[in-house]
Amino acid sequence: MRFSTQTSVTVIIGFVLMHGAGFGLGVLGRPTVFNQITMLEESNSTLLQYPTQFTQNIVPKQIHSHNDYWRDVPLLSALSLGVASVEADVWFINETLFVGHELAALTPSRTFDSLYIQPLLNILARQNPANAFTANQTTPNGVFDTSSSTPLQLLIDMKTDGNSTLPPVLKSLEPLRQLKYLTTYTNDTLTISAITAIGTGNTPLEGIKSLSPRDVFFDAPLTQLNDPSTTYNSTLSPIASTDYASAIGWDGIGNISETQLGNVERFIGDAHIRGIKARFWDTPGWPVRARDGVWEMLMNSGADWLNADDLEAASGF
Repeated sequence: MRFSTQTSVTVIIGFVLMHGAGFGLGVLGRPTVFNQITMLEESNSTLLQYPTQFTQNIVPKQIHSHNDYWRDVPLLSALSLGVASVEADVWFINETLFVGHELAALTPSRTFDSLYIQPLLNILARQNPANAFTANQTTPNGVFDTSSSTPLQLLIDMKTDGNSTLPPVLKSLEPLRQLKYLTTYTNDTLTISAITAIGTGNTPLEGIKSLSPRDVFFDAPLTQLNDPSTTYNSTLSPIASTDYASAIGWDGIGNISETQLGNVERFIGDAHIRGIKARFWDTPGWPVRARDGVWEMLMNSGADWLNADDLEAASGF
């Protein structure tokens, strides 16, 4: 069958009218789907919005944000890159938990509550909307939309005396606890939730052991997991860490020795046999090729967390 020019024009006009102006012809050679995309974006259509899109398309990564409070925006900068572990140094002074690397870095407004607890409550409220669809949901979503079952690891580095700092840390976590957002060990059962809180620095081991239920855990010493005085496992210590420079020493230049590589593998093996994840901190930061060489060696050896100061570099590693 042959079509006249008039028939062809009529068919095209009818298609456009049927499917809406967004499917118009547009620029020659350009798919008209882009017209529809533009129209919907400019109209702020509810079709393009959903409650849990705070971390839309962000893939979580086994990266630890060392001294996270140094970021341009603490917590949020890390989450924007998919970093699944953050660290806050806390000082208990005048009945308040302040955050900073040293006393000179503390300010009245930068508290553990303002930089971490309140932002996490706001984020998790977005990720866990209360409506007819979620009425029967029993497990809360985590901070990552692409992997809602992945917990955010929150390392709390206690800088002041551990025995006096632990109680206010536990109290500060109460809003998260009330909403069942904290990973908890009770009645011989470990229940993973949106946030896994882990004490490090001056955190008292005996204080963590005595918690029942336990919803703050202990950052175990990676090089001393065979200490007979403590039985380390994932219900006490989901993570074990050590100072890379003192434990291993290879600076990333030249070849790592067999002894050094053997120590890396032994420490990681000691952790994994107990169900614990391994982290090495104080890895070289410069030169870049040395840093990358150490990162590659650790990842190839089975280290679970990539401890990083340069999060953008680590997220693209």
